[in-house]
Amino acid sequence: MWPPSPAAPWIFGNAKSRLLPRIHVWPRRRRARFPSWPRWPTWAAGQPPRPRRPRQGPPMPHPPPRLGPRPMALHLVLQTLTLGPWMGASWSSGWPPWNAVWPFWKPLWEAYWPNFRADRPAWPAALPAALSQEAAARLDAFLNGVEAYHAHPYRRALPDPPPFWQAGTTVLRDYAPEAGPQAQPILLVPSLINRAHILDLAPERSLCRALAGAGVRPVLLDWDTPGPEEARFTLEDYVTRRLMPALAAVQTLAPRPPAVLGYCMGGLLALALAACRPVAGLALLATPWDFQAADTPLFRLVRAFLPALAAGSATRPVPADLLQAPFILADPGAVARRYASFSRLDPASARARDFVAIEDWLNDGVDLATPTAHDIARLWLTANAPARGTWTVQGHVVRPPHAPALLIQGTRDTLVPRTASAPLRTFLPGARVHDLPQGHVGLVAGRDSPAHLYPLVIEWLHALS
Repeated sequence: MWPPSPAAPWIFGNAKSRLLPRIHVWPRRRRARFPSWPRWPTWAAGQPPRPRRPRQGPPMPHPPPRLGPRPMALHLVLQTLTLGPWMGASWSSGWPPWNAVWPFWKPLWEAYWPNFRADRPAWPAALPAALSQEAAARLDAFLNGVEAYHAHPYRRALPDPPPFWQAGTTVLRDYAPEAGPQAQPILLVPSLINRAHILDLAPERSLCRALAGAGVRPVLLDWDTPGPEEARFTLEDYVTRRLMPALAAVQTLAPRPPAVLGYCMGGLLALALAACRPVAGLALLATPWDFQAADTPLFRLVRAFLPALAAGSATRPVPADLLQAPFILADPGAVARRYASFSRLDPASARARDFVAIEDWLNDGVDLATPTAHDIARLWLTANAPARGTWTVQGHVVRPPHAPALLIQGTRDTLVPRTASAPLRTFLPGARVHDLPQGHVGLVAGRDSPAHLYPLVIEWLHALS
């Protein structure tokens, strides 16, 4: 454990001095030892070194330490700025900016506002103590949730099918290799900035395995972290140099043409693929289309952040931690509320396990190629090229594909609100449309997904044959 920081009580109050000892931002490194060197007393006495006791049995594997919620430093700073000023031991003036936490503000305000003590409103005598107690309780609940998450024994142990096709760091995984030629193949395209196993999170929360059990042949495309080749990719490169060869590889598995399913950003790429290559059908889950219609704080932050994040080297991807910043700043208290709720759950409950499974996926983000980040900011977020009909791939405008379509949107989705995805219903006029009472992640990996989402996709795929 780290020694308590002397600055912790000044920032968080006496009860919060455990913040720094409890949260390990980076895993500790042990001091290197040299097993061939005898200990000092043995060497000094001239005695031979004692033989080491052999290890009994195979070495125990230790799972890597959890570093989430990522980026941890940003979450701690937000909690400090939000709750720290309310946790002062005393309010000599009655206003938070002049409490014991921020004493350096007082002389500055006294110089510019001589009568600030007379002009300030009168606070109830018990208000400072009540606010300090509430702020301490909220911070404590957040820290308890982070500790419980780090200590939870759950680890995703679901084995991934071996890849049967690879290009760079992108691979295809066949979830029904024993399926017959009558099985409908479908290519599943996830987002570029998250791991693909959100569609195969757990045995009972796996769209891939649900499709395989229903007689469909699902093939999951796993982007993985951009390699040296993908680091220079644009959006068009991902469509032409990864999705098109991947679709051709899936076509070799069965005599019938494959369908394509895209989730989130993967839905836009899947739609571009279907516009350029014939497919049996196109399913889009929580896919944005009109980026100007969804004028939410998240879209404004991403629009402002991406050009700055992508201003570095063209061969160095944008780190996943930096990509998470606008999503966190859009609702700074969302993560704290989520972890505070988790701290009150029974660690052995199914809800606690589901929380840890999804948080592990969220905290295992993928870097984004810098040219791709430029294209997202320029073509999608600023020019709104998809909705305006100016998005081109290989010199051709992305138009509605000549294939049956399925559109599914979560009504509680705050990342891709309905205003951003609803224009797809006009772009694909013959599509089947379903609105499910779920959020962005819960749509594909929530508790209700096996009962709500999976049957809709399976029924639609069976109708293609």
